[in-house]
Amino acid sequence: MNIWFVVAYSILGAVVGSFLNVCADRLPTGDSIVTPPSHCPHCGRELGALELIPIASFLILRGKCKACGHKIGWRSPLIELFTALLFGVIFVRFGPSLKTLWVTADACFLMVMAVTDIEGQRILNVVVLPALVIALLAAAVRTDLSLLQSLAGAGVGFVILFLLAIIIPGGMGMGDVKLGAYIGLIVGFPLIALALIAAFVLGGAVAGSLWAAGVLSRGDRIAFGPYLAAAGLVGLLFGTDLVTLWTSRLA
Repeated sequence: MNIWFVVAYSILGAVVGSFLNVCADRLPTGDSIVTPPSHCPHCGRELGALELIPIASFLILRGKCKACGHKIGWRSPLIELFTALLFGVIFVRFGPSLKTLWVTADACFLMVMAVTDIEGQRILNVVVLPALVIALLAAAVRTDLSLLQSLAGAGVGFVILFLLAIIIPGGMGMGDVKLGAYIGLIVGFPLIALALIAAFVLGGAVAGSLWAAGVLSRGDRIAFGPYLAAAGLVGLLFGTDLVTLWTSRLA
């Protein structure tokens, strides 16, 4: 594979990551992601072209606004860097193909949902509902999964998390339920079962560690969306290999 295609797609990922930051900042408050142009949230000054360069502008400006000197959070460059790396992995994994495009789209939706859940414990309908519609349309034409596998995965993800939301009030939000259905739709059945197990194990391990360290008390809630999103990303990238490994162990 030509390394320059991977590099170019990674650079595109950094640019997209900048846009994902805008979505995560504005969508929870109901603001437009188009207008006004990118600006400092503290002094309101519109950012110049050089200040919009992903990752590099943060480093050059040492994490501060050029005008007011207010500190810029690390979330923006970290999301840009992670998205660049993720796009590179996707391209290496699937090459120049339609699958690369829809996996990329799914990854972007998952990232925004993870960030908004971490920061505000909210998985927004304005993100998850369009994601479900696009994934359903893609499921009708995909060749790696049958439509039945995608629908079955969505059903399993929805039902399991919906039952947990009913059985354990406050322990699972309806945003998590919709996210579970979305992940089931994009990874299909039986991989959704592995994704849910992985999300619960990872979430439980992190929560247990935070409680043991005294960061959380027993009454505190943690966002479950990021662990679902992480499991969904792994399923998108390595799902076929995981299912093959799983079935070989059961045989």
